[in-house]
Amino acid sequence: MTTFDERERAFENKFAHDAEMQFRAEARRNKLLGLWAAELMGKTGDDAENYAKEIVKADLSKPEHEAVVQRVAMDLGGDADEATVRRKMDELLTVAKAQLIDEV
Repeated sequence: MTTFDERERAFENKFAHDAEMQFRAEARRNKLLGLWAAELMGKTGDDAENYAKEIVKADLSKPEHEAVVQRVAMDLGGDADEATVRRKMDELLTVAKAQLIDEV
C-alpha cells in the first residue's frame, strides 16, 4: 500500500468518525432540548424522558432542524418562540459535544 493510499484511508476514516460524532452530538442536543422543554411544560420523570425521545425521533424522521424548532416552539406555546428555541439548540449543541468528549 502506498503512502497516498494510507493517507486516503486515514482521511476517509476521519471523515466517517467526524460525521458519526456530529450525528451523535445533534441527537444528544435534541434530547437535552426535549428535557429543557419538558421542564418548562412541567413534565417530570418518565413523561419528560418520553417527550425528549419524541423530539429525537422527530429529527430522525425529518432530518431538518427546523422541524424540531417548530415542534418544540409549538409545544411550548407562549413559553418560548422559535428564536428562543434556536438559541437554546445552539447552546445545547456545545453541551452535547462536551458530554460526548468526556465520555471518550
